[in-house]
Amino acid sequence: MRPHLVCVGGEDHALRIPFLMELRDRGFEVTAVSSGDEAPFKRHDIPHRSYRFDRFATGSGKADAVRTLRALIAELRPDIVQSFDTKPNILTPLAIRRQVPVIRTINGLGWTFSSLAPRALALRPIFCALQWLASFWTAATVFQNRDDQAFFHRYRLLGSSDACLIGGSGVDVGSFAAARRLAPPAAKMREEFGLQSAEIVMFVGRLTRQKGIPTLLKAVPKVLAKRTDARFVLIGPWQSEGPFAVEEAELQRHGSHVVVLGKRQDVPALLGMADVFAFPTEYREGIPRVLLEAGLAELPIVASSMPGCNDVVKEGWNGYLVAPRDPNALADRIIELLADRPLARSMGSRSAEFVRERFALPGIVDQYCDLYRRTLRDQAGGGHAHPLVTRIANRRLDEAR
Repeated sequence: MRPHLVCVGGEDHALRIPFLMELRDRGFEVTAVSSGDEAPFKRHDIPHRSYRFDRFATGSGKADAVRTLRALIAELRPDIVQSFDTKPNILTPLAIRRQVPVIRTINGLGWTFSSLAPRALALRPIFCALQWLASFWTAATVFQNRDDQAFFHRYRLLGSSDACLIGGSGVDVGSFAAARRLAPPAAKMREEFGLQSAEIVMFVGRLTRQKGIPTLLKAVPKVLAKRTDARFVLIGPWQSEGPFAVEEAELQRHGSHVVVLGKRQDVPALLGMADVFAFPTEYREGIPRVLLEAGLAELPIVASSMPGCNDVVKEGWNGYLVAPRDPNALADRIIELLADRPLARSMGSRSAEFVRERFALPGIVDQYCDLYRRTLRDQAGGGHAHPLVTRIANRRLDEAR
């Protein structure tokens, strides 16, 4: 009998469709639950159910989301549940309460632990308390990078759950290569966007302050002073990003030197136009998928020295790491790579080899399958939380209400 796995995530959960398809090929029955569009899941014959929460809100709607998840799990009757993303990682264990083993994957600590804003600082103790509470109904916690794993151990947020390190959700190397083969030639795409002879610095991700877009924009005139043909191409959503979005006037300030393409479905093809990939995030990432894709595109990378980025970029080997919020350092490294093409090509080649070896989807899914099967064996053997732990956690949850 195929074990039934329900995978819970947020609005970007469709990005994990290759991961879910690989699990299905390994013998799991898979159902996706997300707050995003179900159409991409239907296209791949993955059953999908919806629930709702506001990712920008700190309190409203959580009780409704917990009730919805509890009802969905009761209806779907899975053997095991996997959760991704900050709020689903908290809501899912609280909804299920050990009725089914839950594996949560900490794919970054997000805005709360990246921002120095008073609101973020005030929310940190609450976040820690909720993670600690959720841990009592979590069978295992997966970390995508070493920094997050160390943080949870330091502040004792793992409760009775096991912990392991698995580097990201994997990247489908074959699909990426196929998308590149089917794409128009890079020269044709450059012509389409008026970038024929430009030196292209590319960013892919949400166009938000937390992703370092203001820092990148401050670096633009510094780069142009030395590399007059440089153009900055920004790919990703921004109008949907609520209070975190960079303002349109800020994006337009540098005129034709900054090209904003918005959200795109042809990122592998677009990466083929670039000379350098810049990722000046201020966000505590898990393993940024865009860095893996930039690596497969054989691009040298300039990224912030932040959790997650440090696991993909090795300083001076396949790119450079700079301090977050430092436009001067960012500009200097971009200029160096644009000026030294042999160095840039060498770094890009190393990136591609490193990503294929360390982050290819089959190897990542192997590790998850081993974890799921071990968890199911433990469950069959009667493994469960200590009754005292359960009573304490239940009392804490009742008090939180």
